[in-house]
Amino acid sequence: MKFGLMFANAGPWSLPDNAAAMAAAADEFGIESLWTVEHVVVPKDYSSQYPYSSSGRMPGPEETPIPDPLTWLSWMAARTTTVRLCTGILILPQRSPVVLAKEVATLDVLSGGRVTLGVGVGWLEEEFDAIGVPFAERGPRTDEAIDALRILWTEPEPTYKGRFYRFEAAKSYPHPAQAGGVPIVVGGHTKAAARRAGRLGDGFFPARASIDELTVLLAEMRRAAEEAARDADRIEITAGGALDPDGIRRYADLGVSRMILPPMAFDPDGLRTGLERFANDVMAKL
Repeated sequence: MKFGLMFANAGPWSLPDNAAAMAAAADEFGIESLWTVEHVVVPKDYSSQYPYSSSGRMPGPEETPIPDPLTWLSWMAARTTTVRLCTGILILPQRSPVVLAKEVATLDVLSGGRVTLGVGVGWLEEEFDAIGVPFAERGPRTDEAIDALRILWTEPEPTYKGRFYRFEAAKSYPHPAQAGGVPIVVGGHTKAAARRAGRLGDGFFPARASIDELTVLLAEMRRAAEEAARDADRIEITAGGALDPDGIRRYADLGVSRMILPPMAFDPDGLRTGLERFANDVMAKL
């Protein structure tokens, strides 16, 4: 089982010295990956319902720093040697896939092929309004953007003609260091996200799913993969929800190969202490 740190770039971890301390602790205690979150803006008094809390609000105040995930991961790439650099998630329909392909490929080359692009459709309608992207189109925009990214990363003369994105012989170099392009993980808690992962994803990250919820979502993902003539067993499953050896084993029995850890603390010393304890009490017993 692999382990990743979630919310890696949020709050105090947006500061350069704190981020560097996180990088050192992750390398020292065998953390496989760091997962960033993203919001370009958080409009004041938003009314959209945050789907991962019963309150309908994101944790922390609207002023909580959430730095750009790709810029933050570039900082971390220079301070780690083996840790994978992951977005968890980047709100794909808010971005141009043509620009994003260049940004992600550049980071992958500079990091020696350590990037994973986790994507989602987003939930904060007011943010889409501020950016100028129609909220109702976010699903089909995401599907097209995934296809466009892979074409830009792998083909010598990338051409794509979709409803939202169009380009012809648009050479985009460098290509990623990873053969076949950067892995794309589809995040989300809905059946629509599960189906998207089955059709298009290299991985699936169903956020905060219980064992029962995860069982349903994975069945949906596997059905979609079969309908798309894809091998569902090749879709890597990332999940959160267990911090003890027995609980982690139950997730592993469902096919989960990476567990995501919540913040162990909000200061470097506390994080290091928490990761050391987790490595000794949990990771060493699996």
